[in-house]
Amino acid sequence: NLTVKILKMAIIDRFYVQSVIATYWIVSISMVYLNKMLLSSPDASIAAPLFVTWFQCIVTCIVCYLLGKWSENTRILGQKSWLDEFPPVKYNISVGMSVLPLSLIFVGMITFNNLCLQYVQVSFYNVARSLSIVFNVLFTYLLLSKPTSLKTCTTLLVVILGFYLGIDGELDFSLVGTVSGVLSSVFVSLNSIFTAKVLPKVDNDKSQLLYYNNFNASVLFIPLIFLFEYQVLLDSSSKLLSLFFWFSMIITGLMGFAIGLVTVMQVKATSPLTHNISGTAKAAFQSLLAFYIWGNQATIKGVSGIFLVIFGSGLYTWVQMNTPAIADSKK
Repeated sequence: NLTVKILKMAIIDRFYVQSVIATYWIVSISMVYLNKMLLSSPDASIAAPLFVTWFQCIVTCIVCYLLGKWSENTRILGQKSWLDEFPPVKYNISVGMSVLPLSLIFVGMITFNNLCLQYVQVSFYNVARSLSIVFNVLFTYLLLSKPTSLKTCTTLLVVILGFYLGIDGELDFSLVGTVSGVLSSVFVSLNSIFTAKVLPKVDNDKSQLLYYNNFNASVLFIPLIFLFEYQVLLDSSSKLLSLFFWFSMIITGLMGFAIGLVTVMQVKATSPLTHNISGTAKAAFQSLLAFYIWGNQATIKGVSGIFLVIFGSGLYTWVQMNTPAIADSKK
């Protein structure tokens, strides 16, 4: 009986891990594809990426607030649940101002990410944003004075080669989209560095940081929308009355929040290394699936670029994960 119980628990645990990984893939890929539709499909989109991103930040703030309230009620009733990870949120101006530098980087990151997605083919999207680990190593050295091993630098050369081949093999090349992807990579790298610096300001609570970041961003986007997209929104007033458009906006906003949640779930259910491997495999599948769904034309150089970028990124992850172990073994 004990053996049967252990076997059942093992099967349940394996099923849970597989379901979490599958959920991560579905949410992540769906979010990219839905955002692409919102940002570039003539029937469903408005050419206003700042407005779309602003609304997604608003949705995230509302979800954080509602989950915090729900969590508060479960605590009052003395119940334990997964909602305990979402404490009640309330905007404190002094804390908000201390998070502001990170929020400025966050605005740059999600703005250029969506601009990249608007202008490039979905199959090329991962290649266009592939230099984030290169900038991460660069900024770690320049801002934190931390050197990088020769092995890590070698993996970066693989990624850079993949980026070059991807550009050279892209038939529907967009300079604006590619530059936006590179700038997005810059802000992604800065975001990871500044997140570590700002987290203590919110008592190392990532849920609070998510709320403050998105709240600040939703305010910062308003003048940018009026400055760059006011006329576009006026000209697209008929779309703004479309129920399908707002349904799509709400779904992508919810998925923007959900991706953070399922990422944490995947790391907890597996390990940081497995999470990174899963993310790398997902990126490959997402790019290949785009050739079929979006009808993107494939070239030998383009596909080679995708696989070199993904292989280099996976290799980088493996080297980073094993570097502490190597250092400890030498001691």
